[in-house]
Amino acid sequence: MNLLMVIFGLVAIFAAVGTYQAFKEKNLLSLVFNFGTFAVFGFFTVMTVLNQGYPPSLH
Repeated sequence: MNLLMVIFGLVAIFAAVGTYQAFKEKNLLSLVFNFGTFAVFGFFTVMTVLNQGYPPSLH
């Protein structure tokens, strides 16, 4: 779960950068999909860190 959390965190960071670029270019479809990706993966990453801690406990 530790490596998966890092990968999902990177996806959320890239989606945040993509959201900013889509906002600058006024691309509505890209803005919607990038923000949705940022919200879902960011929420999963934050809640996993809050629930299991970092590094995650095994039991």
